[in-house]
Amino acid sequence: MNKVRMCIAASVAAITLAVATEVAVPPASSRELARRKHHVANSPRTPAPEPGQENTTILSPLLKPNGEKVTSAAEWYSTRRPELLKLWTEVLGKTEPNEADRKWFGDITKTIIKSTEEQPGYTRIDLDIPLETDFLQHHLLLIPRDQGRGPFPAVIAWAASSGDYRDPERWWGEFLASNGYVVLSSWSLMRNYRNATTSRTGAPDLLYDRFGRWLPIARMAYDIRRQAQFLKTRPEVDGSRIGFIGFSHSAKAAVYAGAFAPEIQAVVSVDPHIAINGGTNYYDPWYLSWQRKFKDIRTETGTVQSLLNPDIKRPGFERDHHELLAMAAPRPFLLIGGDQSEGDGGHSDDLQSWGYFNHAKEVYELLGIAERLQFASTADGHKANGPNIDPAWKTFFQRWLKETPVRFTGWRDQYGPARNR
Repeated sequence: MNKVRMCIAASVAAITLAVATEVAVPPASSRELARRKHHVANSPRTPAPEPGQENTTILSPLLKPNGEKVTSAAEWYSTRRPELLKLWTEVLGKTEPNEADRKWFGDITKTIIKSTEEQPGYTRIDLDIPLETDFLQHHLLLIPRDQGRGPFPAVIAWAASSGDYRDPERWWGEFLASNGYVVLSSWSLMRNYRNATTSRTGAPDLLYDRFGRWLPIARMAYDIRRQAQFLKTRPEVDGSRIGFIGFSHSAKAAVYAGAFAPEIQAVVSVDPHIAINGGTNYYDPWYLSWQRKFKDIRTETGTVQSLLNPDIKRPGFERDHHELLAMAAPRPFLLIGGDQSEGDGGHSDDLQSWGYFNHAKEVYELLGIAERLQFASTADGHKANGPNIDPAWKTFFQRWLKETPVRFTGWRDQYGPARNR
């Protein structure tokens, strides 16, 4: 009888989850799916107003330099994705340490535990992790206590540009850790770096002084990789099921982690404002630093902007974040937007963000995995949580880290329709 009851309960739970998943990310309307153009450049501080870009169609990530489109999964993985990787590496300077840099990245397990506390359903460990040999970053490690012994899936959760590295525990960690996920909560090096610097007190310059041109947003993605490496050393963690979630500042980092961090199996980006030249501040020194001159950029101006926007006669940047969303494939990626206006969402992803999503979706559709790229468009505002935001990330992680995880090990040998490994 107990077995029967357990089976019934499991069936009810599965049905409930299926319904919740459908509600969490409702299907896009025909109007949303028809969007194909850039977002209006409505940030008053943008160094590139680009009049008319909102009327210019975004370039498909499937479009090859000769003007033809990629027509097979094999061609995407073997040719087109490597082309985009080369272009974006040129933009970012580097996406991982070179040989000379590696001396600064030592044993990730040499942590310092500051405190351990028991919370309802999980254990909280406050610890510092050596992201560089001489730089300890603050973290919380949340380990499920009443869910068996594991190994569990894990989620790396980052704070926004204000607040504290412990904020993600309140936003997402309490729920996740109480429901069978290990959680590693932290923030970016632009919130806390060597010598206690931040984005506004010298962190970008310290980064360049040590590593040369490694744009902060790309270094953030590498720090996520370091954190994943740490989690893989923990006996409680299933290292093949590690996700990432970020809001606002860290949602931007999530986009780059999707493209450049193969250790991450599923990504949630809560309101990053996906357009590079839209209503937010990717041009600032702590992201892409558009207008800083670099000696190794061989263009007339020597700026990152000249690499993002090589055709100055065409409104709208040629390099944009739909390419990074596409490069995340074959892994699941959830974009959550907080505004449903027609382009005045400020820092939120509004209805114009569908243009970037729809172009990235072309790649997922080509690979036969369209369901793995989702856009939860909400009116919850620029927030980490909300009545529509929360069901989206909860059901996303439940599906892609617990029920049907994508066992991704890297982009090599990804030929034919992408599949679970």
